[in-house]
Amino acid sequence: MKNTSFLLACGLAAASLLQTLPLHAADTAAAPYVGRWALTLPGGGAGWLGVEAQPDGSLKGSLLWGGGSVMPVSETKVEEGALVVIRKHNRKKDGKNVQHVETLTAKLDGGRLALTTRTVNEDGKEVGKAEFTGKKIPDLPPRPDLSKVKFGAPVALLNGKDMTGWKVMNEKAPNCWKVADGLLSNRVKGPDGKNQHGTNIRTEAEFEDFNLKTDVRVPQGGNSGIYLRGIYEVQVAETFGRPVDSHNMGALYSRITPAVAAEKPAGEWQTLDITLVDRHLTVILNGKTIIDNQPVLGCTGGAMTSDEFKPGPLYLQGDHTDVDYRNMLLTPVVK
Repeated sequence: MKNTSFLLACGLAAASLLQTLPLHAADTAAAPYVGRWALTLPGGGAGWLGVEAQPDGSLKGSLLWGGGSVMPVSETKVEEGALVVIRKHNRKKDGKNVQHVETLTAKLDGGRLALTTRTVNEDGKEVGKAEFTGKKIPDLPPRPDLSKVKFGAPVALLNGKDMTGWKVMNEKAPNCWKVADGLLSNRVKGPDGKNQHGTNIRTEAEFEDFNLKTDVRVPQGGNSGIYLRGIYEVQVAETFGRPVDSHNMGALYSRITPAVAAEKPAGEWQTLDITLVDRHLTVILNGKTIIDNQPVLGCTGGAMTSDEFKPGPLYLQGDHTDVDYRNMLLTPVVK
């Protein structure tokens, strides 16, 4: 009985060891890919990839592809030393739902990723292929002590008379922006009465870390946005009465959900007090702190670049609906 028990114990131990070895190997192979990656997408757009290690040894991935939100992907794994990320796109074809499958394959090249994307349709036929690159994002620094941050001289971004200091971002799109009576306004209705897909605008000056104070007014269903350094969008939208969400007024779009709902109804002036320091964000909406010195994990949809370590402009989204801004004051951080 002792020999049998001993052999059984040895067998169980060996089986356990065999089960753990592949997981350990997988963990080792996956380790270089775990983290956050700034992507330069095909065509030069800004993207982002996040890879997290799970307790069971598997990987969890999320992706930002140009515009829109950060979204989870269907599958993230390492095969033959390469990171493989799979996402699925549902489409309509002849009135039916079909699915295209996109496979991103990434290989390490120093601290960078060399990536390819390949998409096949519902028949398995390749319908898209491209190459692009990614760069590892350094770890976030500790939360800054905002009471010790030094600020410089305030800069008035709106003169209340004209568009001095601003320029359009798409010269081919209608410019629906104008300044009158101290207000910077975007009016998207065209001569034919239909809404135009207008241009965004940006400051000519570029900034690093700063505090921004401004007033904003949105109509029913209004949607705009304030991009900090051209990278991070603080949402401007009419969301009064809705449950808190990462797409609501004052949120860091699709990344940070406000702690409380502090919106006012459509058509009322609202105040935003935004501080960006060391990749940490604070947003005070209508006198209430809705984001309190929270870490920013990467760019948001519509970013001009995925590079978080260079100065950039303030840019305002003007391609959706009407919006008004006034009293826009930026105070830079002195380092």
